[in-house]
Amino acid sequence: MTDTAAQPRHIPDRLHGSLHRTLRSWEALLLLVAVAIFILNSFASPYFLNAWNLSDATFNFTEKAMIAFAMALLIISGEIDLSVASTIALTSTAMGLALQYGAGTPELVVVGLTVGLLCGAFNAVFVTILGLPSIVVTIGTMSLFRGISYIILGDGAFRGYPDSFSWFGQGYVWWVITVEMVLFAIIAIIYGILLHKTNFGRAVYAIGNNSTGALFSGIRVQRVKFMLFLLTGLMSGVAAICLTSRLGSTRPSIAQGMELEVVTMVVLGGVNILGGSGSIPGVVIAAFVMGLVTFGLGLLNVPGIVMSIFIGLLLIGVIAIPRIVAMIANKRSRP
Repeated sequence: MTDTAAQPRHIPDRLHGSLHRTLRSWEALLLLVAVAIFILNSFASPYFLNAWNLSDATFNFTEKAMIAFAMALLIISGEIDLSVASTIALTSTAMGLALQYGAGTPELVVVGLTVGLLCGAFNAVFVTILGLPSIVVTIGTMSLFRGISYIILGDGAFRGYPDSFSWFGQGYVWWVITVEMVLFAIIAIIYGILLHKTNFGRAVYAIGNNSTGALFSGIRVQRVKFMLFLLTGLMSGVAAICLTSRLGSTRPSIAQGMELEVVTMVVLGGVNILGGSGSIPGVVIAAFVMGLVTFGLGLLNVPGIVMSIFIGLLLIGVIAIPRIVAMIANKRSRP
């Protein structure tokens, strides 16, 4: 992106007026929901308030949230990546193959990050250079990447990762504070600064609001989108490292269905699915809300399929409710 990308001052990094108040109220509502869920869970299960159980609860959202931060920027720009879970599968499979050839922990990390970036670049080429719709491209690569994993592994699995590798997904920095939780916090801060405090973030908002206008204002739209797909692939690689490390094995079914939860987390956080608005703090709060819900349901022995149904209904509700409210408001405003 050239220096001219800094010129579109009319697209602020913070929303003003009524939009800003709406965003703040949405985040405040999410925070209240998180507190309410926390209180309900504490009454529903006597095991919930245990410090170590709460620490385990963070595994329900940290890996997904790492991807959600990059996905938030991508959706704000008007694009989407539905192949993130399959990218995790392919990345984990690549790390497993490297393990078979004697790779140690540093090499496994490099392989994970590299394959994630390559998957992101693969999507970016078709979307930004060939001009294909991102939803179509990433549905295709969602099947492609996981299909490659199934071809390599079949019904098998890669095991025997070194003990040092398990530190990423099973290690603790201090007491009950996990390595993944620290990574989650660091990545949240980085993406918060990137979106809300930099010219790159302003360009993302500008593209999502009016791609043609952003192009004429000097923003290299396709370059910015290319970088956003790279970031999404990179975060999928980071999540693959953490998830593979936590599970201690690689299967082609790893992270199955995670793309739905990532998109739900982003939209629940207040990011407009059509692009142009959203914030990282909202995604952070949404991550905690979803983590608390799934952990609470797990303590109550609710089946996984019921959780999947809940996530699907939550995604539909978050998208539909604002539209329904707007329709009702428009009808009331008519004479």
